[in-house]
Amino acid sequence: MESVNDLRKEFESIFGRPAKRVFTACGRSELVGNHTDHQHGLVLACGVNLSALALAAPSDRNEVRLVSKGFPACSVALDALEPDPNEYGTTTALLRGVLSGIVQRGANPFGLDIYVVSHVLSGSGLSSSAAIEVLLAGVMEGFYLDGDLNEIALAVIGQRAENVFFGKPSGLLDQMACALGGIQFFDFSDPAVPVAERVNFDFGASGHTLVIIDSGADHANLTDCYAAITRELSALDSFFGANALRDVSEDDFYASLPVLRRMFGDRAVLRAMHVFDENKRVLSAKQALERNDFDTFLAVLNASGESSYTMLQNVIAEGHENAQAVAFTICYAKRLLNGRGAVRVHGGGFAGTVLAIVPNDMLDEFCADMDRVLSPGACHPLSVRKRGVYELPLED
Repeated sequence: MESVNDLRKEFESIFGRPAKRVFTACGRSELVGNHTDHQHGLVLACGVNLSALALAAPSDRNEVRLVSKGFPACSVALDALEPDPNEYGTTTALLRGVLSGIVQRGANPFGLDIYVVSHVLSGSGLSSSAAIEVLLAGVMEGFYLDGDLNEIALAVIGQRAENVFFGKPSGLLDQMACALGGIQFFDFSDPAVPVAERVNFDFGASGHTLVIIDSGADHANLTDCYAAITRELSALDSFFGANALRDVSEDDFYASLPVLRRMFGDRAVLRAMHVFDENKRVLSAKQALERNDFDTFLAVLNASGESSYTMLQNVIAEGHENAQAVAFTICYAKRLLNGRGAVRVHGGGFAGTVLAIVPNDMLDEFCADMDRVLSPGACHPLSVRKRGVYELPLED
């Protein structure tokens, strides 16, 4: 990984003058709470030690310029802060959205040059885009508002940029976890004002390592698989006159099973059952960590993974009977662990990555065998990063 001094040299070669400040944000891992946030539910997540860095300096130009290492440069004029549908899905859209959000919070912006280098694995479920969003928000907040906003405000700015400017509907989970770092318990009962509570547990002292495993499966052409989850659950919500399952009585839901199965089908009902139970598992996992009961935490995480596989059904995509990389990765990882640790689908599912909690005495052998079977470098051992977005000292 490059040093800050290396990046300072790169910044100066790009913009022709030295950087003045440097900021960082982290990726995140969802531990328990699979697809519960968009149903106003509970999630246990953590920041991880794969990070993104941004160096910045004021300029005399009427724009914010951004160079992200390995990608084309982009810029946004200070007085052009409306969403542009032609920019959906672009870095320019995120930059414009974050700048707009900072201005909404009272900033009077001036020209700024930003250089970003990210080590958060793209497509890994570690929220590389959310890390960049909160990082850009942290940079602009530092220059324009002198540290007046807290991390949750930065997360909200990032989510708005993704939803309104980038054109991707999402909850606030990813941005919150990247902005706050540490192990966090989130309650999205009121998604406009989510509750965040830090869980004080030293993961490094647990004798286990968090490992993200790249299954090799591609998210391309799976949009409808993800959309079907929210579509089916939203239909059930509407049946009960609710905005989310969090507002539906579990007793009423189970009393209505015959009509729900007939109207919406078994998969939708199973997915709702997963959400009801998953919210309880989040609380159980949080309480287990708080009392330093790591064995119970592992059992809850395994139960969460089993529910995602069998009830939420976000492991094998429709029409992919012969390409079940995530399912294979989960099953082979469980075989290697032989009853120890924990394994579950990571993030949205269907493709991408698997989360494993691996005992340290098995880590080297586990990763070597997974890499042998999947591909070299498929395993990424990580640690919990205690802070999310913040300013670093600029090295001399």
